[in-house]
Amino acid sequence: MSSFIEKHGLMAVCLGAGLAISGPAGGGRGMVVGGLTRENAAQPGEKYQGTIVLKNSAEEPQELKVYQSDYLFFCDGTTQYGEPGKLKRSNADWVSFGPSWLTIPAKGTSIVNYAVEVPKDESLRGTYWSMLMVELVGKESPESVLQPAENKSQLGVRQVVRYGIQMVTNIGDTGNPKPRFVETKLEAKEGGGRELLVDLVNDGDLWMRPLVWVELFDEAGRSVGKFEGGTMRVYPGTSVRYRIDLSDVPEGTYKALVVGDAGGERVFGARHTLKIQKQE
Repeated sequence: MSSFIEKHGLMAVCLGAGLAISGPAGGGRGMVVGGLTRENAAQPGEKYQGTIVLKNSAEEPQELKVYQSDYLFFCDGTTQYGEPGKLKRSNADWVSFGPSWLTIPAKGTSIVNYAVEVPKDESLRGTYWSMLMVELVGKESPESVLQPAENKSQLGVRQVVRYGIQMVTNIGDTGNPKPRFVETKLEAKEGGGRELLVDLVNDGDLWMRPLVWVELFDEAGRSVGKFEGGTMRVYPGTSVRYRIDLSDVPEGTYKALVVGDAGGERVFGARHTLKIQKQE
């Protein structure tokens, strides 16, 4: 591991922060069955299809609308749900789906069918993605078709609950991720303790889900522990923030080896010196 890092000269530089992933924007009576990602590999010119099962656990019917969005997230905590098909790596124009509006019976299920047709473009490489947004339509919403107009709210604040389903297309086995650490810093945690913040960007053309950890060595060169930050999905051009809890590490100065493992030979890292001080 050390020889790999030294050979490639992988060192960290300072920049941004954050993390975002898709999912429900709150609780709700509707539920997407089978997870919030649909991933497939396909060649240029190929077509594939599938279904999304939606379940209503409530005692009354539930209206839903389905629509598309582009999707980006960054390590400063921002998330962008943009106009579908505008991003360079959006596959929204490849995706057709229906119905776009449906009513699920009480305690029942409904299905949204989708098909993805990859363009016949041999220059396509790596990962392309977009979102299908499934939004619950409340009884008080002006959009509802289940309630008479007099029962609908025209003004005021309404909670919107939606689920983002990531529609991911990988072009065969093409493309490569290109991970880069952009900042590593030690910060105090709310409520006490400390954590190492590790920001990572994917400069490549294939998505990845690297496991990130840090191993600390004392001044005598002895390892004092390996601390994991978990795994996160990182699309091309997006970035995430890993948070690694170091609350139990004693005061002192340590050499830190920060490592990311995206599988196979895709291992990368950076060296730092960390000074852990007593917290006030």
